[in-house]
Amino acid sequence: MSLGPVMLDIDGQALSPADRDLLREPAVGGVILFTRNFDSVEQVTDLVAEIRALRSPPLLVAVDHEGGRVQRFRKDFTVMPPMRHIGRECDRDNARGLGIARQAGWLIGSELRAAGIDLSFAPCVDLDWGVSEIIGNRAFHQKPDVVSELAGAFARGMRNAGMAAVAKHFPGHGAVVADSHLKLPVDRRDYGLLLDDMRPYERMMNTGVVGGVMLAHIVYREIDAMPAGFSEYWIQQELRSRLGFGGAVFCDDLSMHATRDYGTMAERARLALQAGCDMILVCNDRDAAHQAVDALNDYSNPLSLVRLARLHGTGQMLRETLMASDEWHEANELFSNWSHQPELQLDA
Repeated sequence: MSLGPVMLDIDGQALSPADRDLLREPAVGGVILFTRNFDSVEQVTDLVAEIRALRSPPLLVAVDHEGGRVQRFRKDFTVMPPMRHIGRECDRDNARGLGIARQAGWLIGSELRAAGIDLSFAPCVDLDWGVSEIIGNRAFHQKPDVVSELAGAFARGMRNAGMAAVAKHFPGHGAVVADSHLKLPVDRRDYGLLLDDMRPYERMMNTGVVGGVMLAHIVYREIDAMPAGFSEYWIQQELRSRLGFGGAVFCDDLSMHATRDYGTMAERARLALQAGCDMILVCNDRDAAHQAVDALNDYSNPLSLVRLARLHGTGQMLRETLMASDEWHEANELFSNWSHQPELQLDA
């Protein structure tokens, strides 16, 4: 059975019979884990193995694990700083900042891969324009060239750990105040200004270090009336044509309030796929997940299947072996010294 276009969540720390039935549906292609799904490294490793055993090829297993406010697993994982810390280090010493960015990507990727997880939706490559309620210190920097360099180094670290980078939120979330979890933001800038936000994506694609891109639930009013995740313009003309991106395109969670005016969940799902997304996320709403799955059980896109298959993690290392390595000790010590209290927990 091939991978379907829907990534969804589960409620608990082990699969229920209802979870198993849903995850076997043809339209399902992945599972995203949240803090509620985690109790310990051993438990989440067993959970991932159980999910992967359901299907062949196995479902993609993903998590939002950027560091800072958005790190779902903390106990027995290295607590990572916000990426803004790395941007400031880069201002002080460019070479050191780039090295730390690579270490951050490697450490996040390695610890997750040791638990069997395929993807972290990272890095966040939005520019820090100083206005966004939801991006803030998740951004590396305000300057496009600095973000490009740091995000590229982070992605190379992830790749060395056996994990593809998924850059977000295209074409850029940093210049709007509103949080798309709560309402639909509108970006009123013209195309020329948006080119700055897209420069990190262009650089990462030119160097081949990004495997996926996640779209923003934002309307860029001067360019297209549809939110980016439902927009053929942003996906086909900008990502696929102008930037030449051949990897997987993810639509951010369709349960967010930003998408509510675009029809039922089944209609939203179809809009995103018709615009060119390869996979949609439906989180924290089991009824909505069923609606999307039921509507898409006959859906198939051969190109999407190839793109998604490339995202399975590679080279999983035993956790004990990882933690015995000099590279892990060096990175763990560095980031443990930068430990901090998170400002906000998202979608616990």
